[in-house]
Amino acid sequence: MSDLVRVAAHGVELACLVRGDGPLVVLLHGFPDTATSWDTHAERLAGKGFRVVAPYMRGYAPSGIPATDTVAEDLGRDVLALLDHFGADTARLVGHDWGALGAHAAVGLAEERFSHLVTLAIPHPAAFQPTLSEGWKARHFATYKLPGAHTRFAARDFQGLDAIVARWSPTWTVPTGEFDDLKRAFSEPASLHAAFGYYRALALQPPKFLRKKLALPTLAIGGEHDGAAPARAFELARRKYTGTYEVAMLPCGHFPHRECAEEVWALLDRFLGAPAPS
Repeated sequence: MSDLVRVAAHGVELACLVRGDGPLVVLLHGFPDTATSWDTHAERLAGKGFRVVAPYMRGYAPSGIPATDTVAEDLGRDVLALLDHFGADTARLVGHDWGALGAHAAVGLAEERFSHLVTLAIPHPAAFQPTLSEGWKARHFATYKLPGAHTRFAARDFQGLDAIVARWSPTWTVPTGEFDDLKRAFSEPASLHAAFGYYRALALQPPKFLRKKLALPTLAIGGEHDGAAPARAFELARRKYTGTYEVAMLPCGHFPHRECAEEVWALLDRFLGAPAPS
């Protein structure tokens, strides 16, 4: 079981699911998702002797609603605030989708505070140059910027959610209730609007701190059937890492931690290692 802990972050209050005790592991969710998507992996990591913190990202209820649309630096500074709150000099960091961007942002701002980086579904934000066909697959980055995109997404009992999951994860039979927590969060209009603010604020050119090369050990997990991020993007990103960089492509779509939970757990278990003895 997890505790819900509220943390004053970078101008917002983050509601965090917290389990276990020991060295810190931070798990960042993406879109369309919430902190509960990490429950299985968080429980296992806590069982190994880690303190695991999975925040509802800024704008996702029950976390606070930011005053302005979210940019990458906001996400990175939120992560650093979590480390400060829990008294961690360093942490292991895992992020999916927008959480992967937030993880890269945190490492770009203060790489010395992280020992391991794991990203799922999204490669290094400064490394990928899509072809025309790949750009079409990622057209949501443009359509989600349009006025009213958030209300269209939620209309008719979240048909927009069903459509994007089917496009991004075409081989996944989605279990009943899999996205109930997301629908609960997005039933609050301010939360729904704030989540789409990530897309509204996204610039074509990543900021300077997101363009530098990284030296910390990194594991990038992708889906062979991902309708949003092509497999070659993870190999193209290799040039952005000067340290150990592993790529693991799994037989799934855009949600590896949900679709291939056992395979992802095996990768996390090995790559993150065990807590150092006290």
